Amino acid sequence: MYNQPSLFPESEIESYKIKKIIKRDGREVVFNRDRIVNSIFKAAVAVGGGNKTLASELADKVINTINQLYPLHTIPSVEEIQDLTEKVLVQNGHFKTAKAYMLYRHERHKVREGKEAKLVVEDNVPYKNIWKAYTWNVENKCDTVKKISAKVKSGTIKTLVKKSENLYHEEVEKVAKQILKNKDKIRLVIVAGPSSSGKTTTTIKISEQLKENGRSFVLLNVDNYFKNLEEHPKDEYGDYDFETPYALDLELINEHLDKLINGKTIKTPKYDFKTGKRVLNVTEFTLKEHQILLIDSLHGLYEKMTSSIPLDYKFKFYIEALCQVKDDAGEFVRWADLRMLRRMVRDSWHRGYDPDKTVGHWHYVRRSEMKYIVPFISQVDYLFNSALAYELPVYKKHLFKIFPEIIKKYEPDPKKTDAYIRAKRVYELLMQVEEIKDESIIPENSLIREFIGGSSYKY
Repeated sequence: MYNQPSLFPESEIESYKIKKIIKRDGREVVFNRDRIVNSIFKAAVAVGGGNKTLASELADKVINTINQLYPLHTIPSVEEIQDLTEKVLVQNGHFKTAKAYMLYRHERHKVREGKEAKLVVEDNVPYKNIWKAYTWNVENKCDTVKKISAKVKSGTIKTLVKKSENLYHEEVEKVAKQILKNKDKIRLVIVAGPSSSGKTTTTIKISEQLKENGRSFVLLNVDNYFKNLEEHPKDEYGDYDFETPYALDLELINEHLDKLINGKTIKTPKYDFKTGKRVLNVTEFTLKEHQILLIDSLHGLYEKMTSSIPLDYKFKFYIEALCQVKDDAGEFVRWADLRMLRRMVRDSWHRGYDPDKTVGHWHYVRRSEMKYIVPFISQVDYLFNSALAYELPVYKKHLFKIFPEIIKKYEPDPKKTDAYIRAKRVYELLMQVEEIKDESIIPENSLIREFIGGSSYKY
């Protein structure tokens, strides 16, 4: 979106802190002020305006906000820039233009969906996968928040829970069968995906399926390969960044993978998320001749993660929560927002991490996904949808009451504008949702249990 040549002198461009942005397909391109000016101007024209100078001035306000929020050399995403543009329009009293700008974004989204030649929409996910998820929701009358809430009120949500769980487990079986077709060649299965996409539970379930089919299987938890907290890279705000692959000991991971594939025994480390400390040489681990090694990781598709293993030995499996549910305004719920809700619940009880911090740090979670995951999706052997149609009513119960305080905390902080915008958007979404009060209708082996607790699995 920002890759066209700028009309402004090079000296003016150099005054911007932001030199590049991350597009929706993961590519980094040169930041272009003109595209902000033009998008604002088009929105203004749509509501009867026509002042290009004013559009330029508003674009400068967006640039100033960007310069205040993002330190030098930061690479924000297109989504972040557009969110800030909407906020600037509202703050400066251009409400009609802001609404038209939002509609413009929505129309651009539909145009991207219609590019049949590429069959690619948000985050490099093929259109056919999106369409499959959406048609299932339409057929089961759960394609809108309103319809899902109606099922909660009527008590028919139990049926939706059962259907959603069946659909999820059917996908698990399909993946397992595909792996078993090449069981004599595949030595490493990589389950990759963005934060809170459901990698851990899905990994466990695949291992169960393979075991039922007589194939021995071994799980390696890459989370134990995090470096000690004081060794972690920090983000542009000085916070420890768990989302970059360099927070992991990539050298040790590759050393251990190579040894395991060649029949040697290793001793894996153990990482404690509450203390931020790692202990080396804790658990003895061996991969036997007819066993398949399975790892789940945010960065499983990142080549340096498994560079010691030949490509023919790998099966790459990608998982994302392809939530195809519309809110009351007709906008699709963002996949990243759904995953943030998952993580907020899990981090609060499992990792001793305050939900407001999860929101505050989500900006670099998302940026890391765009940089280290999205560009590699086309390389996977299977793309899996982990979204369950009944999730939002579950998270309404756990998180709705705490959002006002989160919004209040981040609203006055200019460095946390992204967190404020996201928190406000998600809070307004949850306002529309009818909560599920009785969680006993959720099976103990459900993927959702990974986040809300009460699972029959040990994580």
